[in-house]
Amino acid sequence: MTLKPAVPPTVMISCGEPSGDLYAGALAGELAALAPGARLFGLGGECLRGAGADLVGTYRGLAVTGLVEVVRVLPRSWAMLRALTDAARARQPDVLVVIDFPDFHFRLAPAVRRLGVPVVYYIPPQLWAWRKGRLRTMKRWADRALVIFPFEPPIYRDAGIPVEFVGHPLVDLAVAAGPREPFLRGLGLDPASPTVALLPGSRPNEVREILPGLAGAAALIARQVPRVQFVVARAPGLPARLFDPITRADVPRLASVEGRTDDALAAADVAVTASGTATVQTAIHGTPMVVVYRLSPLTYRLFRPFVRVRAYAMVNLVAGRTVAPELIQDDFTPEAVAREALRLLTVPGEAQAARRAMLEVRDRLGSAGASRRAAEAVLAAARAGTPAGRPVIPGDA
Repeated sequence: MTLKPAVPPTVMISCGEPSGDLYAGALAGELAALAPGARLFGLGGECLRGAGADLVGTYRGLAVTGLVEVVRVLPRSWAMLRALTDAARARQPDVLVVIDFPDFHFRLAPAVRRLGVPVVYYIPPQLWAWRKGRLRTMKRWADRALVIFPFEPPIYRDAGIPVEFVGHPLVDLAVAAGPREPFLRGLGLDPASPTVALLPGSRPNEVREILPGLAGAAALIARQVPRVQFVVARAPGLPARLFDPITRADVPRLASVEGRTDDALAAADVAVTASGTATVQTAIHGTPMVVVYRLSPLTYRLFRPFVRVRAYAMVNLVAGRTVAPELIQDDFTPEAVAREALRLLTVPGEAQAARRAMLEVRDRLGSAGASRRAAEAVLAAARAGTPAGRPVIPGDA
């Protein structure tokens, strides 16, 4: 390979959902600090834009879960794919960084790499959990994988993909803005009362499927625990009408926040959260949790045969055992959620044991500085250029 001169690099970054945008913004900030004058552009949201990147497009309208739901956003996805490929051809980046969001990035990455641009997959998707055969496809165009969970390096190494464990960026990013008391008082809630955080997901279709069950559970919990109160943590940019089920529920003490998930988790005695990044975020705060998830029935039937892991929640995969109960699909009912949450709220010793387990998970996520380590690896890839002898097979996706 031929080393490129030490000039400010041009870095293309692509992410497709709020959590990816959070990581992209932190990565972009570290890139700017390590390589003053670096030019950043790509696909993202307000975090990436706020870190100085020129956005070719935003991910709004692209982020959905499920095989069936993806079909609905295909026209916008194809248009964005063409726009980003054209931008890469015009701006000639030194490296492309893609963050999670596999259905889109498994098309974008090989298209850009055919232009001679090395590809770094930061936070690659959980292909080891399902569709494991796609690791062979990823090997053809991914020059390096930067992973955030300690059990992942052998999986990618065995697949022939250069890999580096950088640690989880949320170790640095999951920080409450202030203490519990002023946060709850600011919402009109009582800091001395039991508090439950409700996290229904970050995508519209997730909220539609999950929030009604959380609303029913909250009403049941409120009947059993005097003065219990609830904080709904809303992901930024979601339509207010999606949250009608919780506002109509029989929940006497309820508040809602947007973009303040860490504050809600730090103030909560228990969290009920959609499976995903939020489970790791909850563990970092040491908050006992109940994990829930529901897909559309058709998507679940199509998806379930491909799953190759015993647990869905990332917090349980990191722990190597069940440290948070999982209520998935038909098991996710208001009664089941209320039962698990009440156990953590009222049974002596249950919450303390759960908090200890959460802190063990936190310790396994690596030390602080994950975004800085990822930025260093990205800049090394930009300097190295595209390794010779690794052509992309036309049409791979």
